[in-house]
Amino acid sequence: MSKMFSFGFWNTIARIILRNRIIILGLILAFTIFLGFQWQNMRFSFTEANLLPDDHEVNQEYQKFLDRFGEEGNLIVIATNDKDLFIPKKLNAWNELGKKLETFPQVEYSIGIQNLKKLQKFENPNRFELVPLIKEEKINAIQAEEYREEIFEKLPFYEGLVYSKKSNTVQTAVYLDREIVNSKERKIFVMEQLQPLLDEFELANDIDLHVSGMPYIRTLNSQNIIDEIQWFVLGALFVTSLIFFFFFRSFRATLISMVTVIIGVMWAFGFLGLLHYEITVLTAIIPPLIIVIGIPNCIFLINKYQQEIKKHGNQAKSLQRVITKIGNATLMTNITTASGFATFIITESTLLKEFGIVASINIVALFILSILLIPIIYSYLAPPKERHLKHLGRTWLEGFVNWIEQTVRQRRITIYIVALLVLITSIIGIYTIKVSGSLLEDMPKEAAFFKDIEFFEDEFDGIMPLEILIDTKREEGVLKLSTLKRMRDLENLLADVPELSKPLSVVDLVKYSKQAYYNGNPKYYQLPTSQEKNFIFPYLKGMSDGKNNQLNAYVDSTGQYARMTVFMKDIGTEEMERIEDNLWPQINKLFPQERYDVTMTGKALVFQKGTTYLVQNLVLSLSLAILLIAIFMAWMFRSFKMIIISLIPNLLPLIITAGMMGFLGIPIKPSTILVFSIAFGISVDDTIHFLAKYRQELKYHNWKIKKSVYPALRETTVSMFYTSIVLFFGFSVFMISSFGGTVALGGLVSATLLFAMLSNLLLLPSLLLSLEKSVSNKETFKKPHLDIIAEEEEEESIDK
Repeated sequence: MSKMFSFGFWNTIARIILRNRIIILGLILAFTIFLGFQWQNMRFSFTEANLLPDDHEVNQEYQKFLDRFGEEGNLIVIATNDKDLFIPKKLNAWNELGKKLETFPQVEYSIGIQNLKKLQKFENPNRFELVPLIKEEKINAIQAEEYREEIFEKLPFYEGLVYSKKSNTVQTAVYLDREIVNSKERKIFVMEQLQPLLDEFELANDIDLHVSGMPYIRTLNSQNIIDEIQWFVLGALFVTSLIFFFFFRSFRATLISMVTVIIGVMWAFGFLGLLHYEITVLTAIIPPLIIVIGIPNCIFLINKYQQEIKKHGNQAKSLQRVITKIGNATLMTNITTASGFATFIITESTLLKEFGIVASINIVALFILSILLIPIIYSYLAPPKERHLKHLGRTWLEGFVNWIEQTVRQRRITIYIVALLVLITSIIGIYTIKVSGSLLEDMPKEAAFFKDIEFFEDEFDGIMPLEILIDTKREEGVLKLSTLKRMRDLENLLADVPELSKPLSVVDLVKYSKQAYYNGNPKYYQLPTSQEKNFIFPYLKGMSDGKNNQLNAYVDSTGQYARMTVFMKDIGTEEMERIEDNLWPQINKLFPQERYDVTMTGKALVFQKGTTYLVQNLVLSLSLAILLIAIFMAWMFRSFKMIIISLIPNLLPLIITAGMMGFLGIPIKPSTILVFSIAFGISVDDTIHFLAKYRQELKYHNWKIKKSVYPALRETTVSMFYTSIVLFFGFSVFMISSFGGTVALGGLVSATLLFAMLSNLLLLPSLLLSLEKSVSNKETFKKPHLDIIAEEEEEESIDK
C-alpha cells in the first residue's frame, strides 16, 4: 500500500493526466452528459422524512394502523373567524366554496356548514339517518341566525371538527383521496387548484381564510425546499467565488474553480437521479455542500501551482508537481471528509443512509474532478503573470501568521488555560441541550402557512394527528358499553392535557346517537345507559350514507379495532415523552393488557420517535468517524500518542459547538444532528495537513521538534486560513434559509470550523512542543505507512 501512494505512483498519475488531456476531457464531458440525462429521474419527496428503519417497532405499529384505517394524514382544514360570516351574503359564499371543493376529483369528501348533517331518528323501521342541516340553496338573514344558533348550541358532536367556540371559528374539513396524499398529484391540486381558488375567494368576499392540515403543510414546505435549493447553490457560488477572487485576485483562477465545482454540482444532481433517491431536506443541501467543500481543493491545487511558477517559472514542471505533491494530501483530506459523511451509511435510517451515500460519493468524485480538470485547463493557458502571484506574499496575512507563531512560542500556558475554561463551560452547556422531534419546528416562521398553523393551535388545540389504536381482541368488542365507557374516560383524560385537542372517536357518535334518540336535545349528548343501549344501538345501522360512513371512520369492519384521533400542538420530543409517561399508567389501568392492546401512533409521533433514534445513531456514527480517523492516524504515524494529540484539537471544537447549542437553546434535531459529523470530517483535514508537513520538517531538521513545529506552522497557517475562511462563509450561506434547522446547521458548522482552525493552529503545535520528549521518537516518523506530502525531489518534466 505504501508503494501505491508513493511519489512514483503520483508521478505516474501526473504523466497519465498531462499526456492524455484530450481523452480525459472527453471522458469528463461524456460522464457529465450521462449524469445530466439522469436528472430526469430526480424527484422531490412527497412524504415526511421517516427516520426509523422499516422494521422498527414504531414503524410496524404505524403500518398496522394504516392497514386498518388507511392514510391518516389526508385532512386539509379551511377556517375563518370572520365576525360577519353569518350575514347571508358571506354565508352563501362560504357554502358555495364548500360545494366547489367537493367537485374536485382529488377530494374524497368534505364536512362543513354547506353539507352538515344532523343525526335524526326515524321509525318503521327504527333507524338513524343523517339528514342535511341546510336544505335551501340561498339562505336569508333569519335562517342564517337560526343555523348559527343550532350549530354552536345544539351540535356538540361537531365541536372541534366544524366549529370552535373560542372565537366562533368555523372550518371546512376537506378529506383528500388517500391515493394522492403521498404523490405528485397532491402538489398539483394544492398549488394549482386549491390555492388559486382560495385566493380568489378571499379577494371576492373580503373574508380572511386560514388553511392548514398535513397535506397542505407538506406541500408548501416542500415547495420552499425546492425554491431554496437554487438560492443555496447560487449563494454558495457567489460567496465562495468572491472570497476566492479576494485571495487570488485572478479572474482566470476564479473561473476555473467555479467551472470545477459547477460540474461537481451537476454530478451531484446526476447521482441523485442515477440512484433514484428522492430530494429531501437532507439531500437538498448536498449541491451547495459540494461547492463549499470543493473550493478548498481548488485553493490547494491552484495555490501550489502558483507557488511553483513563482519558484522556477517552468509550467510543465509546476503542473506535474501540483499533482505529485498535492495529489496525495488532497486525496487524504477528501477521504477523511467523505468518511465523516459515510458514517451515516451504517445507520438503518433510509433518509440518513441515502444522504451519507450521495455525499461521500460526490466528495470523492469532486476530488477526481479537481485533480484532473485544474492541471489540464492550466496546461492550455499561459503561465500566471506577476500580478497573479502577489497574493503569495501578502503583508496582512504575514501579520496573522506571525501572531499565531508568537502566541504558540510565548503563551502556551494561556492557550491551555483558555482551552480548559472553554471546555468546562461547554460541558455545562451540553447538559442543557434538549432533543426536539417536532415536524413543524424547522419550518419558516414567517411563512403564511406557519402563521395559519399557530391560528389552528389556538382555535383547535393542534393540527398534527396523534392516533390511538384500541384492539379489543374480539369481534364487535368496540361497541360493547364497557369498552365505550373506557374510551370515554380516556377521552376525558386526553382532554385534560393542554397540548392535545378534544379527541374524536366512535364514543362521540354513540353520544350523538343518544342525543338523536331524544329528538336532538343537546343535554342527552352522553353515553347511553345499559338499558338505553338495547333500544338505541339498533338505530346505529342507519348511520351510513354511502361513501361518507361515519361509523367506519372510527371502527374497522370487524368491530374489533377502534381509533381515537387527537390533534396535538407543536411540541418537542421531551415534552411528548413527558405526556406519554403521565398517560400510559392511566391508560393501562383503563384498558387491562390481558383484554386490550392500546398503541399510540401517527406521523408526528413516528417523526418524534425517529429523532430519538437519530440521536442514538449520532453517537454511533460520530464514534465510528473518530475511530476511522484514529486508525488513519495510526496507519500514518504509527504512534498512539500522536493519535491522542491529533484528536484533541478536533474533538474540542465539537464540544464547544455542543455547549453553544445548549446555551443558545438550539435543540438536537434531524437538521442540526449533521453538524458534528460534517464538521469533524472537514476539520481533521487541517490536522492531517499540519502533521504531514510537521513530519517532513522533522526529517529535514534531524528530528528536532522546536525547529520543526514553527516552519510547519508558518507554512500551513496560510492554507488553513484560506480554506477555513472559505468554509466559514460558504456554510454561512445556509443561514439565508427560511428553515430554522438549516440556519442552525450553517451557523454551527461555520463556528465549529472556525474553532477547529484556531485549535489546530494554536493547541496542536502547543501540545507537540509541551510533549516534546514523549513524541520525539525518531522511528515514529522515519518510515510512515503513508507519505502525505511528497519529499522535495526533482521530478522529470513532462512533454506537453
